[in-house]
Amino acid sequence: MMVPFRAARDLLMSIPGLGPMAAAQVIGEIGTTPQEFFATAANLASWAGTCPGNHESAGKRRSGRRRHGNQHLQPVLVEAAWSAVRHPGYLRSLYHRHVMQNGGYRSPVAKKKAIVTVAHAMIVIIWHVLATGKPYHELGEDYFTTRKDPEKEAQRLIAKLEALGHKVTVELAPA
Repeated sequence: MMVPFRAARDLLMSIPGLGPMAAAQVIGEIGTTPQEFFATAANLASWAGTCPGNHESAGKRRSGRRRHGNQHLQPVLVEAAWSAVRHPGYLRSLYHRHVMQNGGYRSPVAKKKAIVTVAHAMIVIIWHVLATGKPYHELGEDYFTTRKDPEKEAQRLIAKLEALGHKVTVELAPA
């Protein structure tokens, strides 16, 4: 039954964590041309129920639950996200970053929140892959560490040390 959709399935299989069965389930739920039904990737993520909750009142951010979303697509995305974080790459570093932000690896809640974040990233990637017709381009495991400007990062670290009461002199290392 997937013969007419083989090209779209192969495109989706270029995303880490998505195998042939998961790709078929995603195509079954959103189709091969998601841009016809969802104007942006954010609309698709909201419909799937992977967007973070937002509850803010009087400038105070409170705990917000994510929406329920599509009950057939969400488990597939979460399962694919668990698979994706076991491969080195952007999605793994995104998972690690969010686990550490939410409480560390000893916290089951932090792991679950981070997996939903990875599932959200995956549905956004899925929308872009299907909308453009181009396979997934891996950003790399060091995406979050190397994307910063080295000069800006050095100035930030120097300012942090000076705020702690240290005197800092900077010399370039010999090449």
